[in-house]
Amino acid sequence: MTSRFPWWAVVAMAVIVGASNYLVAFPINDWLVWGALTYPLAFLVNDLVNRFWGAACARKVVYVGFAVGVLLSLSVDTIDQRIAIASGLAFLLAQLLDVAIFDRLRVGRWWVAPSVSSGISSVVDTLLFFGIAFIGTGAPWHQWAMGDLAVKWSVAALSVLVYGVLASRMSSTSRSGVCK
Repeated sequence: MTSRFPWWAVVAMAVIVGASNYLVAFPINDWLVWGALTYPLAFLVNDLVNRFWGAACARKVVYVGFAVGVLLSLSVDTIDQRIAIASGLAFLLAQLLDVAIFDRLRVGRWWVAPSVSSGISSVVDTLLFFGIAFIGTGAPWHQWAMGDLAVKWSVAALSVLVYGVLASRMSSTSRSGVCK
């Protein structure tokens, strides 16, 4: 990989996943955990990479971000391994789905691809993560999942605005065309 690879995105993904895995252990109330506030930013990072470097590069960022994020999560003693595994699996599948949906919708209006891809992928991520991480634990994971999804959709809506600003400021010359 050369300097054209968006390493900032891998770092951002790893920080988002690591922070979210740590913060998911801290409920705000019966409907929400702190990790719900940080994780949706992964979709924004993914969509920006997809827009400017293409789907192949976005998939590479997902794979590397997945590996780094899971390793980071497994190395922190306070993060349960079940949470790390659930997070990794949910992250990988939801982010790859996000890449595929975004790529199919990229030619439409600027806001459609990030809105639809993040909205659908958030459902998959939430169901996988909470179902794997907390089923059978006695934790109110159904409520946490509903609260988490509501926050993901809210943050995704705000992220579309951020995406629009960042996408308009990033010139097409910043795109390498090929992610090396």
